[in-house]
Amino acid sequence: MHVLYRYNGRMRVKGVLYRTVWMEGGVVRLIDQRRLPHAFTILDCPSCASTAEAISHMTVRGAGAIGAAAGFAMAQGALEAPEIGFMDAIARAAVRIRATRPTARDLFHAVEQVEAAIRAAGGPATARIAARAAAQRWADENAAAGHRIGDAGEPLIPPQGRILTQCNAGWLAFVDWGSALAPVYAAQRAGKQPFVYVPETRPRGQGSKLTAWELGQDGIAHALIADTVPGSLLARREIDLVIVGADRIAANGDTANKIGTYQLAVLAQHHGVAFYVAAPRSTFDAATSTGAGIVIEERSEDEVAWVEGRSADGSSQRVRICPDGTPVRNPAFDVTPAALITGFITDAGLIPAQPDAVGRLAAAPAA
Repeated sequence: MHVLYRYNGRMRVKGVLYRTVWMEGGVVRLIDQRRLPHAFTILDCPSCASTAEAISHMTVRGAGAIGAAAGFAMAQGALEAPEIGFMDAIARAAVRIRATRPTARDLFHAVEQVEAAIRAAGGPATARIAARAAAQRWADENAAAGHRIGDAGEPLIPPQGRILTQCNAGWLAFVDWGSALAPVYAAQRAGKQPFVYVPETRPRGQGSKLTAWELGQDGIAHALIADTVPGSLLARREIDLVIVGADRIAANGDTANKIGTYQLAVLAQHHGVAFYVAAPRSTFDAATSTGAGIVIEERSEDEVAWVEGRSADGSSQRVRICPDGTPVRNPAFDVTPAALITGFITDAGLIPAQPDAVGRLAAAPAA
């Protein structure tokens, strides 16, 4: 009997509680984030290859969510691997999955955990069981980590607190709960009535498409703003604190997150506003000493040159917004130095943005 893990989630969509990604039998099921906010659909990925494709095409995105998808893809790889050459097939699956997105540490952590479980098993039959169990463990822990991050960060938010975030680091970016938005959800449950400013997050618009959608689903007050607005709001003292997520945190605390995060950190420091990074222990990377060692994904020019949205008649349209042939740069992430970060909100509690404290957390095994 297979458990329908979508019902273990906290987010209610059309009366049903969902997680962002789960596995039923040999099929990985995930919320198709490319279709949001105008359509809510579940995509079925029946193979390791199709799940890897969903990660690379950003059908599923967000550090924790792609980590869980990667773990489930490894489990699919174990189910698909032949008896003869089993471990060679596992190695090929791991290479394929690691190549989908280079920046987020959680993806690599999940692959490592499932691959270790497979290698520790006695043979293909037990390895398939072990892979599935390890992938589910990773997903369950990601959901639990988000809950703990919420509890750790909630005291930082004052009543009617005004929070600025970046991109989408809510439940859609995790298996459940999220990172940057988890303290907001906890504050809402505590009756604090938080308010969230949501930058659109060009070029893919994860703020306008995803964060605004999930905050609306949860009834949390918010306002969508252009990416150029935060400096003005900070100058007018209309933001109480900034909370962002992370895709990889180096051992010294330098943090890679969605492009645009670095400039928010500079603005927050200039205006004396606390700037927190929320992330589980699995996002901390002891093997990367500083932010200079973090690989920054460069994505397609088309993401910048074209936009897609819903027209007045309800149809989806894609239009070009720059002259044909215009050269484009599209780095997906930037690195915020630890010196600009007030602290880290983690599933192990609040951690100061100091190399010794971050180094200890990065070196400790993720729960």
